[in-house]
Amino acid sequence: MQSGSVHHRRRVSLGWRAAVAGLAALMLAGCSNPLKGMLDSGDDTMAASAGGALAPDMGTANDGAAVARLYNDGLSEMNSGSYKQAAKKFAEVERKYPYSQWATKALLMQAYANYQRNAYDDAINAGQRFISLHPGHKDTPYAYYLVAISNYEQINDVKRDQSQTQKALDALDEVQSRFPQSPYAADAARKAAVARDHLAGKEMEVGRYYVKRGDYLAGINRFKNVVTNYQTTSHTPEALYRLTESYTALGVSSEAQTAAAVLGHNYPNSEWYHDAYNLVANGGQAPVENKASWISKAFRSLNPLAN
Repeated sequence: MQSGSVHHRRRVSLGWRAAVAGLAALMLAGCSNPLKGMLDSGDDTMAASAGGALAPDMGTANDGAAVARLYNDGLSEMNSGSYKQAAKKFAEVERKYPYSQWATKALLMQAYANYQRNAYDDAINAGQRFISLHPGHKDTPYAYYLVAISNYEQINDVKRDQSQTQKALDALDEVQSRFPQSPYAADAARKAAVARDHLAGKEMEVGRYYVKRGDYLAGINRFKNVVTNYQTTSHTPEALYRLTESYTALGVSSEAQTAAAVLGHNYPNSEWYHDAYNLVANGGQAPVENKASWISKAFRSLNPLAN
């Protein structure tokens, strides 16, 4: 093993720092426009009262004034920030007037009120009940989105189990695939990108741990997962460097050269490429890519027009 071929830095890749910052920013933005719009603008069955709260269209409310007042009580609690009380009021609408059109709206508002008070499991349960009971409703895309966002808000630190992150990613992807033209698709896509970066970050952490112990094959499997399944994330440059490092330690020079060459071709200004180059460069010659390598094929699968 050549001197310096395997070394472990305490520095964290700049891409991961950016991902953490992006995750924090998006978490803070989690209840911005798409969610807040539910309260800020009505539809053809709702109108704004003088106080700014949404009121039902009394001309078409089948259950009369009682359900209207109860529903509006929930909206008043919502607008005042009393989300737990708002959720109770909306649940009461659903319980007392189950066949009213306001029971349908109240169920969705229960989900939103619970989301606002960080009761994410309750929000998910209410959102999923809405989807099950009203699959063709015009607000069903919003219900899917609210379920996805409630999962997203529960993403754990990268050092912990990432099953919740995977659940959030699946839900966000479903919003995009089912309702690509909805107002929620773009925000779901942005948050899905952060979730993928988070999952890739977990793979990198575990891979580094294995390499530090000298278990290079186990580390390679983790880095391979990043390159194959999370190639568009900020962790790919480091994953290619770690592959260069690990294959060099194992004496598999062709794969080490390929990882470094692909890294240089796709991220020529990356700090990771400079380190990889120093590991495998021979007499000042740039690393040589083996087109038959899985690494080369993985990048061509993402960009089939690449040479």
